Amino acid sequence: MALSKEQEQFYQSTLEMTRKQIAELNTQIEDELAKVKERLAELQNAKNAAKQIYDGACKMLGVENDLEKEDVVAE
Repeated sequence: MALSKEQEQFYQSTLEMTRKQIAELNTQIEDELAKVKERLAELQNAKNAAKQIYDGACKMLGVENDLEKEDVVAE
């Protein structure tokens, strides 16, 4: 079954339009992933800083750092 000229133009237009939509969505996905990765890095840095403070307080008090044990289990 051959397509009419109008049908062929319709499907060609649909291909082009959806290709553009997919490209735009891919760009949006990459942008959002970059934001998430940046936020995760910020949170990890904050966590590491807090762990250093906690470890320092444990040492000053002469108590064992119980978070070190949890980190070994979590990894």
